[in-house]
Amino acid sequence: MAAWQVQDAKARFSEFLEATTRHGPQVVTRRGVETAVMVPNDEWRRLQQASHPSLKALLLSPSPRFEDLVPPRRAFKRRRVVRFR
Repeated sequence: MAAWQVQDAKARFSEFLEATTRHGPQVVTRRGVETAVMVPNDEWRRLQQASHPSLKALLLSPSPRFEDLVPPRRAFKRRRVVRFR
């Protein structure tokens, strides 16, 4: 992955976009620290699909599907009873 400084990416955005589509993800740095990555659209869609399991995959998975369905109850606080005579 190539690294671009923010000011270079802004000044030469067309070149930056072209490098992304031809060579893959491009890293943007600010003051020497990696802050963002620009990825081609096809790769972004692939990553999005991989991060969300389908309903079929969820239903067929061996992991429990209904854990923490009902939240635990809180302990009761007793009221003080005041009796009048």
